[in-house]
This record gives sequence, C-alpha cells and structure tokens, in this order.
Amino acid sequence: MRKPFRNRGFLPGFGLTMGYTVIYLSLLVLIPLSVLFLKSSTMGWEQFVNTILDPRVLASFRVSITASFFAALANAVFGVLVAWVLTRYQFPGKRIIDGIVDLPFALPTAVGGIALTSIYAENGLIGQYAAQWGIKIAYTPIGIWVALLFIGLPFVVRTVQPVLQDWDLQMEEAAATLGATRLKIFFRVIFPHLLPAVITGFALAFSRALGEYGSVVFISGNMPLKTEIVPLLIMTKLEQFDYAGATAIATVMLVASFLMLLVINYLQWRINKFDAAR
Repeated sequence: MRKPFRNRGFLPGFGLTMGYTVIYLSLLVLIPLSVLFLKSSTMGWEQFVNTILDPRVLASFRVSITASFFAALANAVFGVLVAWVLTRYQFPGKRIIDGIVDLPFALPTAVGGIALTSIYAENGLIGQYAAQWGIKIAYTPIGIWVALLFIGLPFVVRTVQPVLQDWDLQMEEAAATLGATRLKIFFRVIFPHLLPAVITGFALAFSRALGEYGSVVFISGNMPLKTEIVPLLIMTKLEQFDYAGATAIATVMLVASFLMLLVINYLQWRINKFDAAR
C-alpha cells in the first residue's frame, strides 16, 4: 500500500536538523551563559550582594537602564513616523533615506561614537549652539541618550515597515466612509494592528541599548556615579582582574534582560489574543 505523501521540505529529517539546532544554540548561547552563572556562583552570597549594591554599580545600572528605556521609547515614536513616511509617500531621495536608516547597522560603533562626540561637544557643529542656551550634550546623560537613539532607531523602523507595507488600505477607506477622522482612523484602526510590531521594535532597541558600548563610551565622558554605563564598568572590572565582580554585574544584566523579554512576550501574547477575540 502506498504511503501518503507528506511534505518534509528540502532540509534533512527532524532528528538531524533538531540536533544541529541544539548544538548550534548550545555552543553560542546556552554554554556561554551557563559559564557566566557558574563563574558568578564562585562568589559568596554576601560578596555578590555587596558587589551589586556598591554605589558605583547602582549608579551605572541607573544610567544604563534609564537612558536605554527613554531612548527606546523615543525610537518607538519616531521609528513609526519614519516607517510611515518611507511606506506611504513617494519623494526624491527616498531610497537614499531608506538606506541611511540602516547606517547604524553597518557603521562601527566606535566610529559612530566619535562622530556624535565631535558634533555634540561644546565646540561641535550642534553642541556649540546648544551651549549658548546652557545645554551641555556631550559628556552628560543627554549625550548617552542621543547615542542610544542613534543605534536603536533602525530596529523600530525595520520592524514596523513590513507591517505597514502589508496593511490593507481598504480598512482605512471603510473607516473613512463611516465618518471616522484621520486621527481616529490611525488610533482606532491602524495603530492596534501596528502595536505588536512597535512593542517588538521597542524591545529590540531597549535590549541593544543596554549592551551598547562603542558609541556611548566616547560621548558619555565615563564619569563614575554620573555617566558611567554598565558595559564600561564590566570592562573596568576585567581590566582590574576582578573577574568575579564583572560576572556578577553581567549576571544581573542577563537576568534583567530575560525578565524584560518575558514581559514583552507576555504583552504580545495578550495583544494577539485580544485582536483574535475582536
């Protein structure tokens, strides 16, 4: 009797591909993260707590998390605007602007940091005018925020843009024929459809900003208790051969990242469930 045909795809069987997947993820993700936890476990609990509660460490956590959150929040707003313009309008130089959005992906972060510092320093192209108003950008938390805006924008734009491209314009036309204003169409019809992509872009931008080093280290000034970020503090610990302290700080950041991803995935699940029930 002839066996029914099953579409197995072009790749080898489940066992082989699953084996490669587990090995690949283990070598690149699971084993390095496990070693990180094991290294930090060599410290006593009291030493671990004292390391994390050190005022310098707490200040670096506050600077990194606060700047990353507000940069990701701003990118979530302006990223949607950029994606909207690139999707809905035709204008000269559109492809050039579309390519510029990806520039932070290709540009070495150190080059971006040097460029931002030269522009926003007190004698820079933009910083000199801000200084006339008593606003100092470089070597302040504002400079960190600007650098994180620079590296985080593409994550939101490239996440939202495909959703807008696949959006059915007939939904807007139907809402307009029912008397809805443009503002109401956006917030009641379009934005709920975009929200999962916006949340994903926010999470990606926030995660990227938390671990950013190269573009921030130049413009921040690296002043302890003021503008020192967590990745720089980890590097400082390593240079001082304090491997246990560095892994303890890295472990806290890792746990915070996992919790953030868990919350984001839960929110996306709730939103998708709500949309399916409508």
